[in-house]
Amino acid sequence: MGTILIAGTVVLVLLGFGNHVWWLAAAGVLLVYLQYGRDASTSSGGGGSSGSAPATYQAYRKRRDQQAKWERRYRRERPLQARRQERNQ
Repeated sequence: MGTILIAGTVVLVLLGFGNHVWWLAAAGVLLVYLQYGRDASTSSGGGGSSGSAPATYQAYRKRRDQQAKWERRYRRERPLQARRQERNQ
């Protein structure tokens, strides 16, 4: 993904020699990539990243304990749905 964005930025810079608005677009693409693209791919164990592995064992334990807490709460508050899900598994 980063390679595509860098190639697109180079193209925008080359187009910018004829129209300086393209340089602004290239700067915007790089800014968005640095702010959101790279942070999302390197952060692990964060609140919204459920598919990535935690960086440390402590982060793993914290996430695992939080998930167990949520599952216990779900079973306590919705016993019929929880039993139905257990049967279907």
